[in-house]
Amino acid sequence: MLTFVYKSDSMEYQDIIIEEKGSIAIITLNRPASLNALTPLMITELKQTLTEISNRTDIKVLIVKGAGRAFSAGVDLKALNEGIQGGQFRASDILRDGNDIAHILRTMPQPGIVLVHGHCYTGATELMMFFDLILAAEDARIGDTHTKWGILPKWGMTQRLPKLVGILKAKELSFTAKPITGKEAEQIGLVNRAVPLEKLEETAFELANEILQNSAQTIAAMKHLYNEGFSKTLEEGLAIEQSFLTEITDRSEFLKNFEKNK
Repeated sequence: MLTFVYKSDSMEYQDIIIEEKGSIAIITLNRPASLNALTPLMITELKQTLTEISNRTDIKVLIVKGAGRAFSAGVDLKALNEGIQGGQFRASDILRDGNDIAHILRTMPQPGIVLVHGHCYTGATELMMFFDLILAAEDARIGDTHTKWGILPKWGMTQRLPKLVGILKAKELSFTAKPITGKEAEQIGLVNRAVPLEKLEETAFELANEILQNSAQTIAAMKHLYNEGFSKTLEEGLAIEQSFLTEITDRSEFLKNFEKNK
C-alpha cells in the first residue's frame, strides 16, 4: 500500500509528521530527543492538520503516535516559557489550542486512534483522552502529574478521567501523581487494549482495517451519538438518538456486497 508524507498547502510542519496509507491518516509527534514534549508549535501544527483531515472524505481513520522512546512526556514547560518570554505565544494560546484539538477530535467524522508507548504524563495524558480509541504498550507509563508540579489542568483532566476510570481511581491517580503501566491502564478502563510494544502499531492497523470494513457514514453518526449522549441521562440520550437523522449513502454498497456474498 502506498505511503507518502503529507504536507499542508498552508504550512510546513516542524514538530509532526503526517503520512497516509490508503484511507488511514497517520500523525507522528516528532520531537524524539525531547520525548515528544508538547510545545506550542506542536499543538498549533496538530490543530492545523486535524482540522484539514476532519474535512477530507477520503480519510476514514486517524492514527496518532509518538516517535522514538515515548508518546509524549507532557507539555514542554521550558519551550512554553521561552515562547511566552519571546513574545511568540501567550499563555492562553496553548490552553485554547489544546481544547480546540479536543473539540476537533470529538466532532470529526473519522474515528481517532492514539498509540501510547514509553512516557505519557499530564498534558499528554489529557491529549490521549481526547481520542475515540486508545491502544497502549503494556510497559507504557501513563500518569497525571499536575499535583507534582503544582499546575492546574485546563484540558479536561478532572472531567474526562473520572468518566473513564471512576471518581475514586481518578482521585488516586491525580493525588498521588503515580504513573501506571499500560497493562494497569487496560485493567481500569483507561485504555482499550494493552499489547507488547512490538505489536502496538500492528494492532493499530489491524483495528483500523477492521473499522474500514464498515460504513464510514454510520460510524460518524454513531460517534456523534455516543459523544452527545455520554454526559446526559439515559432518557435524554434516548431522545437524542430517536430524534437524530442523517443520510447514509454508503450503506447501499455494503448491502450489495452482502447480497453478492449470500
